[in-house]
Amino acid sequence: MSQRQVVQVFEQYQKARTQFVQMVAELVTRPQNIETLQNAGVMSLLRPLLLDVVPTIQQTAALALGRLANYNDDLAEAVVKGDILPQLVYSLAEQNRFYKKAAAFVLRAVAKHSPQLAQAIVDCGALDTLVICLEDFDPGVKEAVAWALGYIARHNAELSQAVVDAGAVPLLVLCIQEPEIALKRIAASALSDISKHSPELAQTVVDAGAIAHLAQMILNPDAKLKRQVLSALSQVAKHSVDLAEMVVEAEIFPVVLTCLKDKDEYVKKNACTLIREIAKHTPELSQLIVNTGGVAAVIDCIGSCKGNIRLPGIMMLGYVAAHSENLAMAVIISKGVAQLSICLSEETEDHIKAAAAWALGQIGRHTPEHARAVAVTNTLPVLLSLYMSTESSEDLQEKSKKAIKTILQKCTYLPALEPFLYDAPPNILKHVVGQFSKVLFSWIFRYTSAKSGQLSTNY
Repeated sequence: MSQRQVVQVFEQYQKARTQFVQMVAELVTRPQNIETLQNAGVMSLLRPLLLDVVPTIQQTAALALGRLANYNDDLAEAVVKGDILPQLVYSLAEQNRFYKKAAAFVLRAVAKHSPQLAQAIVDCGALDTLVICLEDFDPGVKEAVAWALGYIARHNAELSQAVVDAGAVPLLVLCIQEPEIALKRIAASALSDISKHSPELAQTVVDAGAIAHLAQMILNPDAKLKRQVLSALSQVAKHSVDLAEMVVEAEIFPVVLTCLKDKDEYVKKNACTLIREIAKHTPELSQLIVNTGGVAAVIDCIGSCKGNIRLPGIMMLGYVAAHSENLAMAVIISKGVAQLSICLSEETEDHIKAAAAWALGQIGRHTPEHARAVAVTNTLPVLLSLYMSTESSEDLQEKSKKAIKTILQKCTYLPALEPFLYDAPPNILKHVVGQFSKVLFSWIFRYTSAKSGQLSTNY
């Protein structure tokens, strides 16, 4: 056998390996092929190819494994049990940028399914290697790695803390300053996933200087980036008054209000969520939102969208109104009651109706004037029907009942109370009768006072 024939054997072997991984990587993109490939032992066949001498075969094998792991948690678990992760982590630090992206994709695909699978990635020492790759020159590598870190951190505080302890946060903050929009998006998303679990983790993100950079991107024209930026700021602001004030001090108002008119529905939703998370903490923060026109802007936003996109805005109005009489009156003056009443009637999802009922209760519970503002919109009969309906969820029934009681206890507008005399169950009727007695007593008192005054004048 000549030297040429010997070389040809190896060339054919390399070509066959290349064709195999390429075909497998293509086949796994179709869900109907997954079970057949799994039964054929595809995992054990791909594993040695991760250490192949040909870089393109390594990369394609990693890509195929990532697609398999991404499909469901059973396949992701098979990747873990097949001891594939240590090979990936070892090669991640050594190989070229194409392999790094493919390997990070596998880690992300495994991590996304459950905290246990994400913990397996942490246990095999992947975090330190991933964080090193955040300093890679190639933005595509940094994007893939930031994505994997975000998927690990999102599950719980312990995993998020592990990502922080590996030193990822300062490098993710550098990533949001890079010019590539895709990298900015994923880095902002990862910071959001880290921040959401506890005040301590959110403080770590703040201490790394993320807030100022995130705030500057609120007006970026890219809708997907704005979604992630607003989400990250929300996750920081939600934990405490101090963190909410730090977000406000980054001068997000009134800039963030422009996002409430955005064409992208999820930008609107995330902007409402951010405002809600700030408003809920103190009357002073709510007053700041009122002063910048935030309440009116949120009410307009609620009117321009439907379904779950409305939910954060509805809750924000409830939080603002709950703080004080003056703030509740600000919601009334901005026509918030009418918009909440529309939501209560229009929406089909019980949890959205429950939020609207709760918000209306927070507005009407302060004084007779507040209660009348709610009552004149004919909202009370709607709340009663939702409370009495057997099709309403338990939460909707409970919130409707509570809203009715809190509004009735302040309501002295008798035309709104009269229908309850005929339709209300006994536990509601007693509040209606109580209000009638209060109003009648007040009239009698005024009448007798006037009479006695008149008699003394005549005398």
